[in-house]
Amino acid sequence: MNTPPAQPRHDRPEPAPGLAEIADIVTPFAVRAAATLRLADHIAAGHTELPDLAEAAGAEPRALCRLLRFLTCRDIFAEPEPGTYALTGLAEELLCDHPANLRQWLDADEVAGRLDATFPHLVEAVRSGTSVYAKVHGAPFWEDLGASPARTASFDRLMAQVSPSTSGIGTAYDWSGVRHLVDVGGGTGALLREVLEAHPHLRGTVADQAGSVAEARRHLAAHGLDGRADAAACDMFAVVPPGGDAYLLSRVLADWDDERAVRILHTCAAALTGQGRVLVAERVLPHPPAPDAPDGGDPSEIRRLTSHDLRMLVLLGGRKRSTADYAHLAERAGLDLHASHRLPGGATVMEFHPATRDQRAAAGTAEPPLHTPSPD
Repeated sequence: MNTPPAQPRHDRPEPAPGLAEIADIVTPFAVRAAATLRLADHIAAGHTELPDLAEAAGAEPRALCRLLRFLTCRDIFAEPEPGTYALTGLAEELLCDHPANLRQWLDADEVAGRLDATFPHLVEAVRSGTSVYAKVHGAPFWEDLGASPARTASFDRLMAQVSPSTSGIGTAYDWSGVRHLVDVGGGTGALLREVLEAHPHLRGTVADQAGSVAEARRHLAAHGLDGRADAAACDMFAVVPPGGDAYLLSRVLADWDDERAVRILHTCAAALTGQGRVLVAERVLPHPPAPDAPDGGDPSEIRRLTSHDLRMLVLLGGRKRSTADYAHLAERAGLDLHASHRLPGGATVMEFHPATRDQRAAAGTAEPPLHTPSPD
């Protein structure tokens, strides 16, 4: 007796291809492997045939062939002839000299690889609401970074370029009323350099951890600014260099939870001279945080912000905030939101002035202390 062929079942549909592709774990790691092996640069240098490319990349040829087969199927690289490879528009973004600096952010051998290694623990971060970096690497991020000169140097290389979101700050913000700018957490001094080059009347100071200060001095001197700029080591939770009439926190406060963000704002407020200002430059969430919010911008920006928000949760316990959120934190530090300015790159510069006695009384805040304890 012949058995009729089984009929396909229609009560359990296949997963939607779109969701399966979004959830695919192989693609992001394959791209990171290509970045780490510097395949785009080797191909651009003429190592286009598999044996030569494998030797240049330090890879086993058959395994490299399998990686490239995966990537060419997704149009990240091209294979115009069997065993010969070429760059696509996407692959060009992995070149070392590409202005987006993406390759360094995807290099598994750099500090970026340590950052990515925390994301398998995202579920735990969501359950606890705190960073999981210390669980993975044995110490919180900044402590882990400071324990290794190599990691510090790798991080400084990542931070060496001005973020696209804050680019243009030198001309898009009115610096005419500022004489001495202190860039707190200013890293290698790239952002301070942009401001000083646009405004010859300004002097500047980079305030950061000791590991970054020497590099900041070299960077500023290399651009002829050593006569107008310097760098000083500090603990921004306790004290920052005095004498500034503007203290800039660019992409700093999003790294920290609310209590530590308030400590940093307190420290900057206490250091102000005269009628100074504290400037916070961050990409801000719309309020309310919905793609169709009146002040919400485009959905692609929301996607970028929410991605960064999860990174802050997993790595540092920080978070992205709205302008209203920052204004609330600043009130607790004795500061009042004076104005906000949207930069061409997408970040917002929020200008805070010391609150008057009446404003502090209405907000229920005290005078900012001269010193605040550094976190445990």
